[in-house]
Amino acid sequence: MPTLILVRHGRTAANADGILAGRTRGIGLDTVGQKQAKSVGKRLAAVPLSLVVSSPLLRTTQTAREIVAAQAGDVAIRRDGGFVECGYGRWTGRKLSDLAKEPLWSIVQRQPSAAIFPGGEGLAEMAARATDAVRRFDRQVARNHGARSVWAAVSHGDVIKAIIADALGLHLDLFQRISVAPGSVSVISYGMYRATVHHVNDLGSDLSALARQAEAPPSDGDDASADGVPRGDAPVGGGS
Repeated sequence: MPTLILVRHGRTAANADGILAGRTRGIGLDTVGQKQAKSVGKRLAAVPLSLVVSSPLLRTTQTAREIVAAQAGDVAIRRDGGFVECGYGRWTGRKLSDLAKEPLWSIVQRQPSAAIFPGGEGLAEMAARATDAVRRFDRQVARNHGARSVWAAVSHGDVIKAIIADALGLHLDLFQRISVAPGSVSVISYGMYRATVHHVNDLGSDLSALARQAEAPPSDGDDASADGVPRGDAPVGGGS
């Protein structure tokens, strides 16, 4: 199956000021975030991407544009709500230091599967729609571009952590152990039986090996059928 590169958007002023931006529209990258987006674009320039999918929010689409601008060929950007930030409801726009005093904060940190934000989304709901989006696009990329193609999804910290936790077979209650910094790259490939996590929160390693993988001819051991679609319908990563 194809390889997925998960990219967290570059830094925003809300990140720097410790404010939970959530789905607030119009929050773009700050100067540091712009540099981070350009940097990740340069890092991925060596990898021919078949598709870039982005959360529809401004900070992610700005990051996605930098990735596409650095590609040698024409690459489409698709915006999809499956990768949008968690709906934090009435927590949106508040300082993290204030939210840490709320009773729900302890649940978010210790049992996130039970956390539902007031007037918003539950973390379990967010994880389910994010992993569903990964499954949907991974199959589409395999069908349209082949089993060894590479695609990228630009999203948000908690969303990426949930996808990685699923790929590792971890319960969502353990996803707070995963760190995903602004501008970081995480890499997952999905096979017939399980996912393989190659990079997590990577801020600087050489990713050019992914290009060689994409260009290599398929082997007998590939977990895909002749048209690149996996045999069977196993859940992404085999996780819960």
